[in-house]
Amino acid sequence: MEDFNLASYKLLSFDKIPSTQTHAQGLVASGNAVDRMIVLAEAQSAGRGRYRRAWVSHHGNLYASFIYKAGRRDPRLSYAVAVAVAETLIAFDMAPQIKWPNDILIDGKKISGILIEYAKDFVIVGIGINIKTNPTIRSYQTTKIADYAPKVTRDALLAMLMNKMDLWLPHNFSAVRKRWTELAANLNETIVYHGRDAVLCGLGDDGALVLRRGKEYIMAYGDEISI
Repeated sequence: MEDFNLASYKLLSFDKIPSTQTHAQGLVASGNAVDRMIVLAEAQSAGRGRYRRAWVSHHGNLYASFIYKAGRRDPRLSYAVAVAVAETLIAFDMAPQIKWPNDILIDGKKISGILIEYAKDFVIVGIGINIKTNPTIRSYQTTKIADYAPKVTRDALLAMLMNKMDLWLPHNFSAVRKRWTELAANLNETIVYHGRDAVLCGLGDDGALVLRRGKEYIMAYGDEISI
């Protein structure tokens, strides 16, 4: 393990651990977490996404969990993080889109995933970005940065990601919502809400998805939605 400070973040760097997210949770539970800490790993043996789904985590990619102080849960945070990750890729001349709730796509293929969890008075933001390798997944296509910007290194990507997280996380949500809407993959397309089709129109002030079914507008949250 390496332990050093970088751009006002305290960075804990490992070659291989089970999961950066799980390690971050352990730091919080033990009282060793501090605001603006990052747990970084070259590889994970038990990486996970939402609903504890396995996240294939070979060497060569970015696996990081950002730890921040958090006074309360905020559903708008996921949109700010998604914009920060997308803007990181844009800085390296890629053209990402954001697929609700936590995927970043290039050419319709997943290149990054985001997992946000709360623990005590902290929020842990897990981010995985495919750089050198991308897994083969039966249910969806994946891609990697090397297919678009082969000279990008993990360290350069992490430095840019820290910059973009600092830029977008404290942003006024109206700016986040505007940028998320510009980058959204499914805007004005049909999705499924409570088992019935609806059109995704945008975001509300509180982070709800605004849907339209006929002439009716619906504010929808969480796993009631399938895209």
